[in-house]
Amino acid sequence: MKIYLKNWFLSAALLHGHHVASASEAVISPTLPADGTASPYVGGRVFINGVAQDAPSDTHLPVYGCCASTAVSADECPEGTEAEHQRLLARIKIGTMPQMSKERALEALQSAVTAWNGGSGTWPQMSLSDRIDAIQKFMGELKPKREDIVNVLMHEIGKNRPDAEAEFDRTMQFIEKTIDYIKNSNEFGSGWDASNGPTRLFLSRAAIGVVLCLGPYNYPLNETYATLIPALLMGNVAVLKIPTVGGLAHLLTIEAFAKALPPGTINFISGSGRVTMPPLMESGKIDSLAFIGGSNAADKLIKAHPEPHRLKVFLQLEAKNMGVYLPDLFESGGDDLDRVIKETITGTLSYNGQRCTALKLLFVPKAHSEQFATMLAKKIESLSVGLPWESTDSKFSQITPLPYQGRVDYMKSLISDAVEKGAKILNKNGGKVVGEGVNGGESTLMVPALLYPVTPDMKVYEEEQFGPVIPIAPYDSLDEIIRYSREGKYGQQVSIFTSSNKETSAELIDHFSTVFGKININSQCGRSPDTCPFSGRRSSAMGVMSVMHALHEFSIPTVVSYKDVGNNDELVKGIEAHSKFMQAAF
Repeated sequence: MKIYLKNWFLSAALLHGHHVASASEAVISPTLPADGTASPYVGGRVFINGVAQDAPSDTHLPVYGCCASTAVSADECPEGTEAEHQRLLARIKIGTMPQMSKERALEALQSAVTAWNGGSGTWPQMSLSDRIDAIQKFMGELKPKREDIVNVLMHEIGKNRPDAEAEFDRTMQFIEKTIDYIKNSNEFGSGWDASNGPTRLFLSRAAIGVVLCLGPYNYPLNETYATLIPALLMGNVAVLKIPTVGGLAHLLTIEAFAKALPPGTINFISGSGRVTMPPLMESGKIDSLAFIGGSNAADKLIKAHPEPHRLKVFLQLEAKNMGVYLPDLFESGGDDLDRVIKETITGTLSYNGQRCTALKLLFVPKAHSEQFATMLAKKIESLSVGLPWESTDSKFSQITPLPYQGRVDYMKSLISDAVEKGAKILNKNGGKVVGEGVNGGESTLMVPALLYPVTPDMKVYEEEQFGPVIPIAPYDSLDEIIRYSREGKYGQQVSIFTSSNKETSAELIDHFSTVFGKININSQCGRSPDTCPFSGRRSSAMGVMSVMHALHEFSIPTVVSYKDVGNNDELVKGIEAHSKFMQAAF
């Protein structure tokens, strides 16, 4: 159950070529208490109908952090361990998560159905202005929890401190931008349209119903709230399925939701998705599905609904985003190529490559592919490898542990398949797990692996790796790239890197415009800015995410109409003054 950090830090054969912070220069995690838990520690609770309840102990499972370290005595270390390295690396318990039964999950659903009440519940009948006030109150209650949530993100899913802080802050900014959009848009009851002869039209947007929201482990707060909060603002009620990995952060939001929203407006479900989700869908009481994850799971959920034709579906799924490097980039060389290498490192390895928008297959001209691969390998070798909260000279670890062993196993399988079929690992110690096999082998801290050359018969050429594996595929002709994009399963984004080739870039953009949701020029793929439509085709997405589009995804345009004859105009003015739906949002 323990990994001595002599092996972790000083395994020279494993780590030379990578900077790894030593105990003496690192920001150390909290000391391991005698009971085997560590700060943070989040106790599992159930949140149904506005009430937080402690679940019976036999319905909980422990949640372990991806890694933690603490000092130990010299007697506990291998002989000869230097004092500064007398630490151990271990998975430790950082919380518990309730494992809800089918019956308990249906109870949460019924709470949502009651709160919706066919559209007549307290939350859907509130004015949009009052719902905005409630969400702003929720934000005010949540902001003091920032450090606790950041700490949990670091320990549970291995996100380094700057990235964890950015996730929380960007989430708050997304909510603020969404509210600003509502207040400044004419889509939400801004007056009457008199451009249709005597017919007068009042347009606003209204809720769909009960929304089942399932978010991912890699951005458990940010991406979940990018669907959940717009859905709530539009008057929907929600059932939130907490992810199996990365779920503790959600437990820290319970008090804020309880204080800000009416009972039943949001309800949490945790535990096995295979146990809890099918009964909810089979009930037919779910009106909208907001799902961020894998396409296979999404298909199963949709098929379980007895009337899938009326299920409003929003999906963000897998991607295999290409980086396409044009020959002119290498002919010009210099600063352009250096900038592209830097952008490629960020695009492939930010948060260990665990982003749907990561660059996952790099197409490089065959004549320049070895040069590019060598340059990229050297850049990878300069990255710091360590724990999420550790820093050297105020620079936090750039490569951190994967959140659980299954991710490591999958990376290894892709690497092994590629190597067996002719690829080489170009960077030193690529694919090695720091401390693996020592005293239980719990480490999930994997050194990135740069694979070259990658060919179509390799799994990593087609499959989404979602981790620190970087495949480089040499190409002879752009036809190979166009064919890959045309025949591929996914269609989220692509990046084109060039120095001056306007004609070829334009040709590629024309081809890619009917394949991908976003085409990036000389920059990595990404979701930001949040005002930009985040879309995709094929098995990458159904629906559009952005400040504006998420509001559309979880609402229906609703019209009030009359003809300006007789005393209708005066009558409608009186109706408008008393209607909550027709009130302005500011």
